Amino acid sequence: MKNELPGGWCDWLAAETHQPYWQQLQDFLAAELAAGKTIFPPPSARYAALAGLQPAQVKVVILGQDPYHGAGQAHGLSFSVPFGVVPPPSLRNIFKEIARDLGHAPPQHGNLSAWAEQGVLLLNSVLTVEAERAGSHRKRGWEKFTDALIAKLAQEQDGLVFMLWGSYAESKADLIDAQRHCVLRSVHPSPLSAYRGFIGCGHFSAANRFLRERGKTEIDWALAG
Repeated sequence: MKNELPGGWCDWLAAETHQPYWQQLQDFLAAELAAGKTIFPPPSARYAALAGLQPAQVKVVILGQDPYHGAGQAHGLSFSVPFGVVPPPSLRNIFKEIARDLGHAPPQHGNLSAWAEQGVLLLNSVLTVEAERAGSHRKRGWEKFTDALIAKLAQEQDGLVFMLWGSYAESKADLIDAQRHCVLRSVHPSPLSAYRGFIGCGHFSAANRFLRERGKTEIDWALAG
């Protein structure tokens, strides 16, 4: 299963793909598919967050928990949905904060691929989920893999921005040296909590300010369409 990882990440994360938990995870996923269960996102999009983005190109990490579990929603990027799919409530709140923070009008779609192309790693902590069963693939090994990925990024690079929204994402702060990186924390953008701190957090302008101060190209958070 190692070769499924996109180029650049394959060798970078080789130590993880040789761990017993990794094979156990792959066996679990194969068994779920063999049992006729529908798994999101489709295998071709499982590592979409890493595709086309080399480790050295990462500038910002936006951490989600697990993929959307509704049909057609998940395509491998945290918080993102494919073109033609109505943006879910949390994503709409993200767009509201960008509009408030930077003045960009909310787009009519929810595809965040344009951010990924600029160096934003849209990473879910868990990379798969069973259809209509939120959280069904937690504690199967994905967390070990993505924790290792976050820790390695934080250890081997300097001046990254980590956006941690909600208590689960904030628990990953221990993997990151805040003296070397910008760690932005807030409540989750879900309708249950967005107006208790996410709307007004200013994370998008803060991220660009941090990147600019370190001589890096800012992220264009505006999405066409």
